[in-house]
Amino acid sequence: VMGVSGSGKSLVGAGIATALDATFVDSDALHPRENVAKMSRGDPLDDADRAPWLDRVGDRLGEAGDCVIACSALKRVYRDRIRAASGGPVIFVHLIGDQTLISERMAARVDHFMPPRLLASQFATLEVPDADEAAIAVDISPPPVASVIANALDALGDAARLTDSK
Repeated sequence: VMGVSGSGKSLVGAGIATALDATFVDSDALHPRENVAKMSRGDPLDDADRAPWLDRVGDRLGEAGDCVIACSALKRVYRDRIRAASGGPVIFVHLIGDQTLISERMAARVDHFMPPRLLASQFATLEVPDADEAAIAVDISPPPVASVIANALDALGDAARLTDSK
């Protein structure tokens, strides 16, 4: 499950994993300490900072069997790196939402290392998945979160049916 910080990746990803009887992993737990410290200071990560983290995400996908991972995966090169490290097929569920809505959500959360002031850098970095990527887009605006999870599961079912028919 991908998207900018505050889009609901962890909550939606956990819900998808529960529905699919899969393992859930929050990629925040896979960040090196240096990355967490940098973001906590309000400094955005660069590609060099992200590289070992993305490899860990892909490795975890490859070793975990049925697994849902919450990971920003903001650029195509990041998603390609995750796919390569996983050694298998990966479908990205891209959570999309308005920057104002996400900013409000970030302001309301507590005990998270990612400060709301970095949200603009996340939107600036975001590369929406291209049509040739295995990705589906899910709008995060319809409440409650159960609706977002249901929409994601429906889209995943459609994606699986398309893949099976090829």
